[in-house]
Amino acid sequence: MIEGKNEECKLNLLFEASWEVCNKIGGIYTVLSTKAKTLQKLYKDKVIFVGPDVWSEDNPSPFFIENKSVLKEWRKSLQLPYDIKVRVGRWDIPGKPLAVLVDFKGVYAHLPEIYGEMWNLYRVDSLHAYGDYDEGCAFAVASAIVMQSIYAQQGCPDDVIAHFNEWTTGMGLLYLKWQSPRIATVFTTHATSIGRSICGNGKPLYDYLKGYNGDQMARELNMESKHSLEKAAAHAADCFTTVSDITAIECEQLLDLKPAVVTPNGFEKNFVPARSAFDKARGAARERLLSVARALTGKPLADDTFIVVTSGRCEYRNKGIDVFLDSINTLRSRTQSRVLALVMVPAWVDKARADLSDAIARKSTAGLPDAVITHSLHNYNDDPIISRIHQLGFGVEQRDSMTVIYVPCYLNGDDGVFNAPYYDLLIGVDATVFPSYYEPWGYTPLESVAFGVPTVTTSLSGFGQWILASSKAEFDVSGVNVIPRTDSNYGEVVNAIADSLVALIGAPATQRAKIAKAAMNTASKAAWSHFISWYEEAFDIALTNARKRQLPGC
Repeated sequence: MIEGKNEECKLNLLFEASWEVCNKIGGIYTVLSTKAKTLQKLYKDKVIFVGPDVWSEDNPSPFFIENKSVLKEWRKSLQLPYDIKVRVGRWDIPGKPLAVLVDFKGVYAHLPEIYGEMWNLYRVDSLHAYGDYDEGCAFAVASAIVMQSIYAQQGCPDDVIAHFNEWTTGMGLLYLKWQSPRIATVFTTHATSIGRSICGNGKPLYDYLKGYNGDQMARELNMESKHSLEKAAAHAADCFTTVSDITAIECEQLLDLKPAVVTPNGFEKNFVPARSAFDKARGAARERLLSVARALTGKPLADDTFIVVTSGRCEYRNKGIDVFLDSINTLRSRTQSRVLALVMVPAWVDKARADLSDAIARKSTAGLPDAVITHSLHNYNDDPIISRIHQLGFGVEQRDSMTVIYVPCYLNGDDGVFNAPYYDLLIGVDATVFPSYYEPWGYTPLESVAFGVPTVTTSLSGFGQWILASSKAEFDVSGVNVIPRTDSNYGEVVNAIADSLVALIGAPATQRAKIAKAAMNTASKAAWSHFISWYEEAFDIALTNARKRQLPGC
């Protein structure tokens, strides 16, 4: 990892665009929302986040506070093309940064001509586009136009940066470079579209990485447009970054460009209760988790039941959900202790099970049919997680010491069963396992240790690599165990995870307390106050490269 810089980077404006600004759908939301407070400390209200206005009066964003007094002068003279509309306010997160939500529907009609220009200028192949490509590009172009408009209204100052995240904003970076080349640009890929696709299609990524050609694989996997856009944005940016050393290697091979800076994802412990309230919050979380499990399964799960969780994006192989389930199955023969294993992974959920909600309300412990899932699914027969749970025979034998429950919904506090946010439940568990196969960073294990919950992850995650480089992958030292994972050691990983859980289950209270403290210390080392220097270096590189153009006007 390149050494960071300590001197302050001077900026007049910093734009940051992402599909996940005020729109909580994945890990990038966590990156930006936790980073915002530190950026505000550095550049107070010179930071403007730009996100999609995908909300309505009936379904307003719970993360956005409209405020017509901010950016007031810009709004007075506002004239945007393509019928682009905006709402201005603040993102309701620590730091309360400025946010502009962009209604980009009017851009769709102009995409063909924009795509033609992008082919002529940057050789972006939009011909084979499908799925969410048009949506991402329409939003990205609208975001760039908004940035350009604010920049012009403020007199086209020097030292302005526009930071774009993921391929979904790549078209915006290219548009801005075309229309306002004085603005410095940063492009961050959080996971290459083609690398994720290779893994998602069951192909081995790591053993054969040096043999893969990104353009060739994009044609084979029908990913030409997204890959072409991402690659063009990376090469056109004044500074190209990614989030971990392992993904930097992937970028160099598949995008033909080595990132200038690795910008690891930090975290803020704003969500962790103060010490005075911690034990009460943990007790409430455990009671909620166990009461739902008792109502669903009918098992007399004691208060000291060992609770282990995996969570994250619904990618069965990439996130190692297959490994987690097989590890819990292996654990059956290695301990007689009661274990509650929860798979908290949003899927194609229908609704909360009415019989479970009723059983919880009545405090019934009679148990229910199909006692391994909390919500109904639209694709029950095709969902790989529920299929594997049944294949392994979980939920069949009442005396089974292993209890596995699938929670296929977003835990935002209104799921109909737990009715509590994910963090309010995470604090109550005893361990987490994230045995990722493809994980450019890995916020879930970092979130876990922030709550003092020991975690198991793999060497194929960016977070795991960071632990290996900065600490010791031992529970007593860092609260983290990093299991070596390759393309060909699936069984070894399963066994190593089962052994790790046996060790945690058998640990006395004094050792568990030591492990919890070590975990929290690890989270403190990953605070944004430590990691923001990598971004400052990226900003400095972008500004330096933009100044070389020495262009007049806006």
